[in-house]
Amino acid sequence: QVQLVESGGGLVQAGGSLRLSCSASGLTFSRNAMGWFRQAPGKEREFVAAISWTGISTYYADSVRGRFTISRDNDKNIVYLQMNSLEPEDTAVYYCAADRTMSDYAPQYDYWGQGTQVTVSS
Repeated sequence: QVQLVESGGGLVQAGGSLRLSCSASGLTFSRNAMGWFRQAPGKEREFVAAISWTGISTYYADSVRGRFTISRDNDKNIVYLQMNSLEPEDTAVYYCAADRTMSDYAPQYDYWGQGTQVTVSS
């Protein structure tokens, strides 16, 4: 049974930083691309960042490029999202997801975590 468990969310002031973690089990983590998505109240789920199974390739939404960094540790089965220079517009529930292929298309992903809330105050 595949499980993805996010952690690290919380309340932070604008300009601050948070690091999200997603711990994976029940799948061959090192053979899965991983993605981070987010969903704000009243909005559709949107792509944030993705990383290939090797960690060599990464891809970011324009809105977070230069502020967020995705990385992974295949020995620990964890993917991270380092978020710097946070803005109130970054407030959302953040989800990690796994799939064999790196993509910014949410329906492609087979497995999802339950999400972690990030709130950025102005």
